[in-house]
Amino acid sequence: MPNQRPRSFKRHLFAVSLLFASLAGTPPLAQAEAGYQLPDLGSTSVAVTTNDEYRLGRAWLRQFRAQTDPWQDPITRTYVRSMLAKLVPYSGINERLVVTLVDSRMLNAFTVPGGVVGVNAGLFATAPNEDEFASVLAHELGHLAQRHYARRMARVEETQLPTMAAMLAGMILAAGGGGGAGIAAMMGSQAAFIQDQLAYSRRFEQEADRVGLSAMTQAGYDPQAMPQMFRTLQKLASLQGDNPPEFLLTHPVTESRISDTQARADQLTSPPHQEDPTYAMIRARALLMLNQGNPTQAMTVLKQDDPPAAALSYLQALTDAQQSRPDAALKTLDQLAKEYPDLSMIPATAAQLAYDAGRRQDALTRAQRILRLSPHYYPAQWAQAEILVQTSPSQAFDVLRAMSEQYPEDPGVFGLLAEAAGRSGRDAWGQLARAEQLQLQGSIDTAIRQIDSAEKVAKQSGDYAMASRIEQRRKDFLGYRDTMRNF
Repeated sequence: MPNQRPRSFKRHLFAVSLLFASLAGTPPLAQAEAGYQLPDLGSTSVAVTTNDEYRLGRAWLRQFRAQTDPWQDPITRTYVRSMLAKLVPYSGINERLVVTLVDSRMLNAFTVPGGVVGVNAGLFATAPNEDEFASVLAHELGHLAQRHYARRMARVEETQLPTMAAMLAGMILAAGGGGGAGIAAMMGSQAAFIQDQLAYSRRFEQEADRVGLSAMTQAGYDPQAMPQMFRTLQKLASLQGDNPPEFLLTHPVTESRISDTQARADQLTSPPHQEDPTYAMIRARALLMLNQGNPTQAMTVLKQDDPPAAALSYLQALTDAQQSRPDAALKTLDQLAKEYPDLSMIPATAAQLAYDAGRRQDALTRAQRILRLSPHYYPAQWAQAEILVQTSPSQAFDVLRAMSEQYPEDPGVFGLLAEAAGRSGRDAWGQLARAEQLQLQGSIDTAIRQIDSAEKVAKQSGDYAMASRIEQRRKDFLGYRDTMRNF
């Protein structure tokens, strides 16, 4: 019987494949096209369609979730979504985007064909203001708008197949015990391919810069922020030497690129400066998360960029809550909410902190007060759902059913729905929701076993309508498995 490789080993191979795909300037997704019924690598007659990209991107996202640590922060995710909503109308993108946050201090942001946008917590730590942060997202949307993945596939058809064959051979060597030799073989096989692709990738970077610069300017951000962010990245690269930020592996910054972007920015109009503490508050959340156990460091970094006083007060409130001083935290947040009545994130933060302190009724009152004014504000929806799962599972079930339709790609929502269903005696629904959560997190085999169990429960209870629904989802899951196995 063949030896079973441990999960950690599989993760290593997965990480290695991602690394060399990124070094080649080719998205990691390019390694999975055969299983998604994309064109054969040697074919020249069929193009990669937007539907191919959508399926590829969503399947990749599931595997990505299985391999990384998510940053579960409804307030920050909603902020990123709102920024994307400003940029998208000027970026030439028509697809619905899915945002994933990564619990990593490494500077990185990425887009994946099919509308997946990822942001590491480390990007907030690096970008000192909203405009520079927006410049990175605008650039990434430029890659999506110009369909660089599909265009790169057309370019590399003649070279991709032998390169991938050599990489697979290297991975076999690594799997056989010759890890160093296997990795060396993969590196050697990439060298000529990387050189062939560099000029083409630089052209894509210039296109994404142009599209992104135009989009961020039209959305009301300062175009000067893009060349300034590039200078920040260039400085980081020089400081880190042979270990540059992850973002720069696929987005190299050169003097010519900075000069070109600066020249374009100089022809555009910068908006008048407005004092808005929102980004600095979001940055405070990221800094505190990245410096868990050392809030003083988070405050020191935040102060370096002269943030609005409200952001410093916000970070102090988060710190007070973390150090078991909920009264002080809530008092500060309530005062900030009076000063900035239009910033829903402040009372939503208070609702979450009240819940974390065990003050369920206070937290529920705060969340529902927000929802009366902003019925679809996700952080308040999330806070309300968390509380209702504990205090009124049947009501929570109804709330979360609606949320699952509004956020069909959110594994956290399905996790809460499973809990609410279980607590309210809806066993089949609970198991189905848990299966949905598992498949969204990339655990497709476990999800299929879970959905089989859900179908049995539905049939045993005589709920054949539910059983039929589950049977259809099972077919969908089998399709997901067929595609995901190619990663």
